Amino acid sequence: MTDPKDITLLALDVDGVLTDGTINVDAAGSEFKSYNVRDGFALRLWEKMGLSAAIITGRTSQSVLHRMADLRVPHVIQGSRDKGDSLGELCRVARVTPEQVAFLGDDWPDLSVMRRVGYPMAVGDASEPVKRLARFTTKLPGGRGAVREAVEHLLEAKGLLDKALALYDR
Repeated sequence: MTDPKDITLLALDVDGVLTDGTINVDAAGSEFKSYNVRDGFALRLWEKMGLSAAIITGRTSQSVLHRMADLRVPHVIQGSRDKGDSLGELCRVARVTPEQVAFLGDDWPDLSVMRRVGYPMAVGDASEPVKRLARFTTKLPGGRGAVREAVEHLLEAKGLLDKALALYDR
């Protein structure tokens, strides 16, 4: 297993990780999601520290494309039937090895990718099989700051947390 200090790409699931898992559908059939601003801030901070982020999700949603564009997340894979297989595509495009990737997941469809990355992580309210596989589990649940907590954990492991804080506390 990879030391968290060697992670250069953070990949995330969406529903249950960046959101609380709720899928909102209006009367016209349009889907919308709610995202936590602190999680978004953390993804921008990760990028400011010279690191990269990605999405691997089984669902397809315009909301994800809009939010990830806003956060400047360069790699978005939607509609993944097997997230483990999608990891190979992501690694090719991002020019990293699976050992350089951390993945934050919450449910069974995340297990195949979590087994292949260097540093598997789980949100606090993840299913038990996901928590058992994770090397780090957040205290916070998905959609409620878990991504922020995971980013801070990785930045601390890399010795970058103080440098990151200094960007805002001068």
